[in-house]
Amino acid sequence: MIAPATPFGHVRIDVAASGICYADLSTARASGKNTVFPVTPGHEVAGTIAEIGEGVTGRALGDRVAVGWFGGSCGQCAYCRRGDLVHCPERKIPGLSYPGGWAQSITVPADAVAAIPDGMTFGDAAPMGCAGVTTFNAVREASVPAGGTVAVFGIGGLGHLAVQFAAKMGYRVVAIARGQDRAELAHRLGAHHYIDSTAEDPATVLASFGGANLILCTAPTTAPVKGLLPGLAVRGRLTLIGVDTGSISVPVGQLVMNGQLVTGHLTGSALDTEEAMRFAQLNGVKPMVEQMPLAQANEALTRLAAGEARFRIILDPMDAS
Repeated sequence: MIAPATPFGHVRIDVAASGICYADLSTARASGKNTVFPVTPGHEVAGTIAEIGEGVTGRALGDRVAVGWFGGSCGQCAYCRRGDLVHCPERKIPGLSYPGGWAQSITVPADAVAAIPDGMTFGDAAPMGCAGVTTFNAVREASVPAGGTVAVFGIGGLGHLAVQFAAKMGYRVVAIARGQDRAELAHRLGAHHYIDSTAEDPATVLASFGGANLILCTAPTTAPVKGLLPGLAVRGRLTLIGVDTGSISVPVGQLVMNGQLVTGHLTGSALDTEEAMRFAQLNGVKPMVEQMPLAQANEALTRLAAGEARFRIILDPMDAS
């Protein structure tokens, strides 16, 4: 069925689950002359296609799909033509470029939807569009040698998935967090080693292992980055995916002499999200989620801001409690 109300090239999705990301804190607090009200956050969305606009092929009513931080691209620029859709200058982001998924339905460009594999729940699929694909791509694109060492700094919404993905890809995984309270969890997620950064210097411990081929910084702070760099192996890479507004200072001599790299990573395309979900489904990678009714979105944001979320909050638009 072609729905006249759905724009050309778009689909409307009945939302079954919508995750809350740290970036949603700033979206929900948006203000100023350039803000279009009402603001509807939400870029970790899963549901079923309810309407299909003209010009859309390859999708059917009832398809189970997810939409993440990548919410569509122009398809014409040099980045899009090279397949680097997430760096399209006109890339769309649900909740910022158009109303997001904290709602009963969302209308998105058809090229932004990713097919959910059979057997994966909507609650597990929703975080894959942001936290899942971001960590999945950051690990698989880091050129870590077979059997290499991946250190994950921060065991939260991003980090708990990064540990699982890295372990299932066959790497030696070192989890780094503050305190001993997450040590047992880190091991359950697949970490081979746990470093309590309040008791040991992570870089020194990593160096004793021969250095990390990849240090993946998932915590939303840049303050510890400089101190982690001595823990890199020769030709190692430090990738930032959790960020704040800060800056980092790097020892250029160390990077040059050891062929090391400090870089950032954004997200992934709809195809990347599909691949992340398929890998997760086949290998038992699952987000740890807690479900709340959509009507309690403000309470959920408060829990996230206070660091109380374990580890992804999923909003359910059908939960009337």
